[in-house]
Amino acid sequence: MMHKYEEAVRCLLCEDAPCTKACGKGDVARAIRAIRFDNEKNTWRWVAGCTDDDLLRAEQACIHYDQPIRIKELLADCASAKEQTVDATQQSLGITFCGIACENPFFLASSAVCTNYDMVARAFEAGWAGVFYKTICKQDIREVSPRFDAVKKGTTFAGFRNMEQLSENPYQVDFDILRRLKQNYPTKVVIASIMGQFEEEWIELAKLAEEAGCDAVELNFSCPQMRLAGMGSDIGQDPELVNFYTSYVKRSVKIPVIPKMTPNITQMTRPAMGAYFAGADAISAINTIKSVTMSKEAEVSGKQTLSGYSGQAVKPIALRFILEMSMDPVINGTHGRAIELSGIGGIETWRDAVDFIQLGCRNVQVCTAVMQYGYRIIDDLVSGLQTYLTERGFEKLDDLVGEQLPNFVRPSDLDRDTMVYPKVDHERCIGCGRCYISCMDGGHQAIAFEERQPRIIGTKCVGCHLCRLVCPTGAIGLTKRIPKKR
Repeated sequence: MMHKYEEAVRCLLCEDAPCTKACGKGDVARAIRAIRFDNEKNTWRWVAGCTDDDLLRAEQACIHYDQPIRIKELLADCASAKEQTVDATQQSLGITFCGIACENPFFLASSAVCTNYDMVARAFEAGWAGVFYKTICKQDIREVSPRFDAVKKGTTFAGFRNMEQLSENPYQVDFDILRRLKQNYPTKVVIASIMGQFEEEWIELAKLAEEAGCDAVELNFSCPQMRLAGMGSDIGQDPELVNFYTSYVKRSVKIPVIPKMTPNITQMTRPAMGAYFAGADAISAINTIKSVTMSKEAEVSGKQTLSGYSGQAVKPIALRFILEMSMDPVINGTHGRAIELSGIGGIETWRDAVDFIQLGCRNVQVCTAVMQYGYRIIDDLVSGLQTYLTERGFEKLDDLVGEQLPNFVRPSDLDRDTMVYPKVDHERCIGCGRCYISCMDGGHQAIAFEERQPRIIGTKCVGCHLCRLVCPTGAIGLTKRIPKKR
């Protein structure tokens, strides 16, 4: 038994991949990348003309350090999937954000992935709709080495820690870069991220962004590792300061103003409310979460410090903050003007983006996934989302915005009178006993394990579904929801 996704995750996603060269007829590496980024339905497009012999040559050319990716087995049935896949290539992903037309909802987040003209230009050419350029300031930024660390799962990042601060370029250079980007890519969305130390700096930088032709300006109230006090997340944790600086900028420029919130706080709605009443047009959330990793290799001259954490591990936390802001009656416009949301945090696939959009975001920003895999992930972000919208019969992306919000309630309002029992598919079960171990030691002792087969003990099972989550083969599924026995 082979799990396609697990096998695709093993792929090193090589540059100028030897497997594709050896295949000759298709782009094998691109097909594997589609599976890796949850876009399996479109995999056939890159291997439709390949024979088994072609795939076998590709497999033999694989340079994986352990054992070759099982390319022939992984891709053998992809061509037959063509008939089952809708043609979504004409599906529009256009959407407006702060009144600005965007070709799709995918933006680069203000970070190391967008620090100069050439980087952003390459991203635009690849298909990204816009950029929140790396935060511009007037301070002398001096970075440390090394500045990155990661919590890894195999070759991938489960989480990523960085100690970078803001742009190291002179601010005049950065605004010239933004001016040239907007001139040369007029249909792309160029947003300047700025950070001042005093109100005069915030105003000056915002005006320079407007003069450079930027579509909007983001106010970085959230960087967690600033060298100077009173900047970054020090502001974002104080609703009054958020309101104060946002108000100054709003009175100084005509372009949309987008404060960026810090997650290093209990209630994000409070500083978000400060931004709202200052007239902010949208909110970006979240920035990185203060964290510690213990890697010796990440020490700076033998020392460590707190710094920002990002990547897949932070996505549920980011969604929590987005949900709370989307449900707030002031922020969502129930009592008046609504404020738009830009989602950030652990976005790697189109499905991740859908989660943010369904909770109310009108665009999403990506950083860590680009740092791992490059700008090329935009291909599967776009085609995967196009396929999803087409299959659901949506004509426009707007139909997806906030779709899941009505399904969220308070814990006290959840149904506590029914339950869903797990069900074992014995044909898929391999008899490993993982469900039994977890249920015995972390659940309700509701599984018997006899002759290498699990059996649900209905009188003990409470429907927690720990067994389903630990099953490595997906052999445990759901039954119908029924009333609890009294």
